[in-house]
Amino acid sequence: MSAGQNNTEQQKTIVVETEKLTKEYRRFEKEPGLLGSVKSLFNRKFVTKTAVDSLDLKISQGEFTALIGPNGAGKTTLVKMLTGIIAPSSGRISVLGYYPNKLENAFKRQYAVVMGQKSQLFFELTPLDTFALFRELYNIPPDVYKRNVDYFVDIFGVSGLLNVQVRTLSLGERMKMELITALLHSPQILFLDEPTIGLDAAAQRQIRTFLREVNREQGTTIILTSHYMEDVRSLCGRSIVISGGRKIYDGDTERLFASYQIHKKITLLFETECTFAAPPGAVVIEQSPWKAVFMVPKEQSGELLQSIIALYPLRDITVEEDDLGGVVERIYTAGGEAR
Repeated sequence: MSAGQNNTEQQKTIVVETEKLTKEYRRFEKEPGLLGSVKSLFNRKFVTKTAVDSLDLKISQGEFTALIGPNGAGKTTLVKMLTGIIAPSSGRISVLGYYPNKLENAFKRQYAVVMGQKSQLFFELTPLDTFALFRELYNIPPDVYKRNVDYFVDIFGVSGLLNVQVRTLSLGERMKMELITALLHSPQILFLDEPTIGLDAAAQRQIRTFLREVNREQGTTIILTSHYMEDVRSLCGRSIVISGGRKIYDGDTERLFASYQIHKKITLLFETECTFAAPPGAVVIEQSPWKAVFMVPKEQSGELLQSIIALYPLRDITVEEDDLGGVVERIYTAGGEAR
């Protein structure tokens, strides 16, 4: 990064800052069986689990940042502390200048949370009814409310769905309404947890386009947790990888993937029945007379594709990057330093 870029970063407002942030839980454990249950009545044993371990973090206003890592890495615990749902065990935390766990109304009006597996919509109401309810909850001025509804409805093209019951909407349509609801009060920070989970490819693209627009046009700081590589790679300029509650990578998303994506996944669909011979170095995942799926080293993929096109009658070819899980696993193995 150049000196000019460093100066620009320093001029940005820091909206999220933590220092040695730690969250520990005490969990009761007992020996198995009836005897273990009886012993636990007199001698209860507890173990301490560290969900977030001495984490330092700074996020600037307007950043689109990914939090990635396996289940149990500490991502959700971190988001819960940033939103005030739980209190840290130790360390310093500041979000928009507030200590989140005080749950001050002035703080709660400045962020929003959207979770792909949990809904804030009322299924028996229409989206417009839910919007009106949130307008009252957040005391949104009428002109701001109308401007935001018109703006977000236009981006998503959902004007024809505003007066139908939420329970009749598809999953993709509901997620669009979830995002509109979350953004009605113009939050400064939006926390997203798997916003595209379960959606088809078209709905995922619409959600990504919407979030990119909100980040760029509204200047909303967005913190995304996702296991979908395309979400992270297409939206987030910065990625933070967490493992065992510790931050093991914090930097440029493209550099992260370029360093650790070492394979390409190639899917071939044949025009006629073929006996496919896997090239040297390939790992076959699936094979039939009409289809072949295999992994090859990234640096060999271009040359191999040229030879395959010349040898086989192909109806379609799909080339995909390593999945996010494989990338993150390699980061853990390498100790978190991008090559």
